[in-house]
Amino acid sequence: MKYIREQYLQAVEKQVEPNIFKHSLALEACMGGIYDYLKSNGQLASNELPREDWLLAGLIHDIDFGGEFKTEHPKKTLEALAKYELTISKEIHQLVLSHAPELTNVKPSTKAQWAIFCSDSLTGLIMAVAFVYPSRKLADVKLSSVIKRFKKEPRFAAGTRRDEVAMCSLPEGLNIPLEKFIEICLESMKAIAIQIGL
Repeated sequence: MKYIREQYLQAVEKQVEPNIFKHSLALEACMGGIYDYLKSNGQLASNELPREDWLLAGLIHDIDFGGEFKTEHPKKTLEALAKYELTISKEIHQLVLSHAPELTNVKPSTKAQWAIFCSDSLTGLIMAVAFVYPSRKLADVKLSSVIKRFKKEPRFAAGTRRDEVAMCSLPEGLNIPLEKFIEICLESMKAIAIQIGL
């Protein structure tokens, strides 16, 4: 099934507040970066979802974190999309639900599900690092700075679920070393810095 990104992009932008919209764009970018890394290293099974599905899940994962649906996030994705006459496949819906297993009971099992689960809160930490730079630009953010803040300053961007991010290295998950995972997400976000105002 082909999805027209612009339609989903507009729906997310209308439904959520600006900071959640920027987070959604950042997670979309991270999902693409993780997919590309895994594919280039021969780590994707033939039954994994296509790249466009990874991207779409990242873009829409918080669409119900706004307006009338917010209190029931992330269980109202389909209803929020229906408001804009949009739909997604069951597989993409499961992928979206897996970013918050404590709320949905959908635990990550595929590479795509592990990717959205592990990268979701990392985007906030990377943005926060950019904010403490004088330029407030992602282009100036060094990987070493992000890793230092992640590992040695637990109070920095305290909302970051560091234990979940670190699960990227699990052999049964993504099997990507933590520092490499952070690098992938940082570089993916740098590629869309203008779109997220950084």
